[in-house]
Amino acid sequence: MTFDIYATDKEGVRYNVEVQRADKGAETKRARYHSSMMDADMLNSGDDFSALNENYVIFITENDVMGLNRPIYRIERHIEADGYLPFNDGEHIIYVNGSARVPDTALGKLMSDFFCTEADEMNYKELSDRVRFYKETEKGAVMMGSVLDEMREEIRIENAREMIAIGKLSLEEIARCSGLSLEKIRELAGDKTA
Repeated sequence: MTFDIYATDKEGVRYNVEVQRADKGAETKRARYHSSMMDADMLNSGDDFSALNENYVIFITENDVMGLNRPIYRIERHIEADGYLPFNDGEHIIYVNGSARVPDTALGKLMSDFFCTEADEMNYKELSDRVRFYKETEKGAVMMGSVLDEMREEIRIENAREMIAIGKLSLEEIARCSGLSLEKIRELAGDKTA
């Protein structure tokens, strides 16, 4: 499982931030899955459940995937008795509607920056400085190239896994189509002869 951003603050609270341009990538069950993976990463076998820290799964979406025309959606578990009582299990899911770019709000300015490609047009100096670094310096370009290479490799692997699951192509054909080595395809397919 690869998270876009996975961070822990000084209190041990964990954050997974996912940026999704396609609505399909921001399904509610994907948020649930990401939260469960964060929980699994916090505990070892035999650990007490009280060792689970709070976690936040945050989806920043290009469109309003919830469809309620709100800039932000906070999803919390609750008990359906005597009103909605908080469950307080420490799990939090937040969807940020990237299309809600209200210029006079901090969130609107941030969303505008998030989907902006020109550093000079950004509202926040911290973001514009990072964009300049990656776009206008040799070191930044090298780092960005490395990240893009890793992303391309992940996409090739994911596509190969899908082709293996469909089962219509030979492993050799999948290697040729994906650009991965036959050894890597065999590894992905669980072929013990590799």
